Amino acid sequence: MHGSYWLHTAPPGDPAPPPEGPLTVDVAVVGAGIAGLSTALELARRGRSVAVLEADRIAAGVTGHTTAKLSAQHTLVYDHLRRSRGPEGARLYARSQSEAVRHAAAVAEELGIDCEWEDAASCTYAQDPARTDLLKAEAEAAREAGLPAEYVTETELPFPVAGAVRVADQAQFHPRKYLLAVADAVRRLGGTLHEHSRVTGLNEGDPCELTVESPRSVTKVTARAVVVATHYPVFDRALLFTRLSPRRELVLAAPVDAGRAPRGTYITPEDNTRSVRTAPLPDGRRLLIVTGEHFTPARAATSRNGSTGSPAGPPGTSAT
Repeated sequence: MHGSYWLHTAPPGDPAPPPEGPLTVDVAVVGAGIAGLSTALELARRGRSVAVLEADRIAAGVTGHTTAKLSAQHTLVYDHLRRSRGPEGARLYARSQSEAVRHAAAVAEELGIDCEWEDAASCTYAQDPARTDLLKAEAEAAREAGLPAEYVTETELPFPVAGAVRVADQAQFHPRKYLLAVADAVRRLGGTLHEHSRVTGLNEGDPCELTVESPRSVTKVTARAVVVATHYPVFDRALLFTRLSPRRELVLAAPVDAGRAPRGTYITPEDNTRSVRTAPLPDGRRLLIVTGEHFTPARAATSRNGSTGSPAGPPGTSAT
């Protein structure tokens, strides 16, 4: 299988055609990934009229190609935050991330979404003994920030580790199944969703006016407020594109026996970064998903140490 496992194994979703003509709403949301659709749902719940404008397909961009871990642990971040922003800064970061995970769980339960939600511990590990002090400091900082974190030396992985930071009560899910249900909820609350509707212009004002191009037409959307929830800052008022560098990550996935599959989620900063998780398969096995190797598109191939070489071909099987 080539392409995203999440896109291959989710239903197609209801049609979301481009706007047929000029449209006026309270809020226009640009981008239909998890950020855009979650924002649209909260706005619609509060009685705002919402239009979601997506250049491609719902949950088919970054969200459709993610590892789909829901975790407040992001490799080695809390010790850095404690030193750079102080203990309160680390606590605020942990609180915001933990509340986001709990909110997603509440939405899935409230809407009855069958999105393969699984509670899972999150682990940042290292095989190099020289990194154990970093891991111990991270576990201490994460615990001080309010996370259920601990330093461990054994994991479910089929190879030894020097140490790991384990954070309990995290999660993983099927992102496209989740977001298709969120999109349906937005519709039920009166919102509209529009795929293949690329926003090419924004005139800020009161109200704002967006230019929307689709394969067959160009139309205007007027909104009192605009939320830009795209991966790339499409309206770049701060010249952020000068600081952006495109990066492509390769993914390998394969079925494994459920008894051999780790149930937690794993990541390491070593070896160009490695991310590991599994997902349930219909036949009772688990899909092992490993990511990490990255390269600059159209310029270079990847290697173990991140050096460049000849152009890289597509992976044999991709999942995220």
